[in-house]
Amino acid sequence: MRWERSLVNTGRSSLVVGGPGELESLASRSFLMTEEGRRLLVITDDNVYETWGPQVKALLGAAVSAEDFHVIPAGETSKSVDMLAACWDWLAERGCRRSDVVLALGGGVVGDLAGFVAATYQRGVGLWQVPTTLLSQIDSSVGGKTAVNISAGKNLVGAFYQPDLVLVDPDTLGTLPDAEFRAGLGEMVKYGLLDGGFLPTLEKNKNGVLLRNPEVVSSLVARCIAYKASVVEKDELDRGGRAVLNLGHTVGHALEVTLGYGALSHGFAVGLGLLVALAVSESMLGLDPGVRMRARSLLDAWGLPTSIALPETSSILAAAAKDKKVVAGTTGFVGLRRPGEPAWGLRVEPETLVDSLEVIRS
Repeated sequence: MRWERSLVNTGRSSLVVGGPGELESLASRSFLMTEEGRRLLVITDDNVYETWGPQVKALLGAAVSAEDFHVIPAGETSKSVDMLAACWDWLAERGCRRSDVVLALGGGVVGDLAGFVAATYQRGVGLWQVPTTLLSQIDSSVGGKTAVNISAGKNLVGAFYQPDLVLVDPDTLGTLPDAEFRAGLGEMVKYGLLDGGFLPTLEKNKNGVLLRNPEVVSSLVARCIAYKASVVEKDELDRGGRAVLNLGHTVGHALEVTLGYGALSHGFAVGLGLLVALAVSESMLGLDPGVRMRARSLLDAWGLPTSIALPETSSILAAAAKDKKVVAGTTGFVGLRRPGEPAWGLRVEPETLVDSLEVIRS
């Protein structure tokens, strides 16, 4: 099943296409680029390059040479200011022009970094996102958020820059290590909570997801993207309603910062953060505790951690207070009144957050 979605009412038009085998369309798309006299410059990581580099290089054909692939070390530590500068230098060495296109081939780290590179080099060049992990297909490749990390926090330096194209092929998930695939399922549970009618669908298809059935996964990814696109179209620059997409992320990011980048995957951190956010919602918004039990059950079924040895509470609170989603008069916290009815911009007292952290303490 092939699907297509355009993001409208944004500063740059963005086309999202997907379905099993969609990667093959790179051949025709790159041919058109060559005919127009434009070039593709690929940023990827060493793991993805080893697995998908030869096939993608063959599909892109005359649009690229071996020197048009810039391979970075895999992992969150590559989403740094130093790596950003190295990518700028590489584009300059390759003679990149504003009409050329940076192609981000990989997961969320590659997509965030390459997206920021494209947004800033010569004040903006073309951008294609080809996400190869479930987490990046569901969430980070769509919507135009690009960023790098600094020591004070995750994603604190970045830009909004919509990709011209996002190409989502579930076949790329077949080569993912198990932990990497499962990491994306935390975000999928998030969308099940935000889109109330989606939660029963996830519960019904949980076995198909575990088996990585391409048709099942593709349909679920399309549903997640459709929800995110509808939110982004209304608030591209994250000045209001787009904040609902951060459900689970305030605590999730705080755990990543306090444990050290790379110690806990982003997807696992979000899953844990969701459970805390639901516990906060029970205290502040009257959420039915059964919702948290359903979310925990899905996370358990998909092999995501639902408890962890927590760092010092004061460190978590400090990291949460620095989260980029904090706005005047609130902690920028996102909660849930009921599935399908999120609430954003909540002011959560430290005591409430501390009590809620207990639901994930091992």
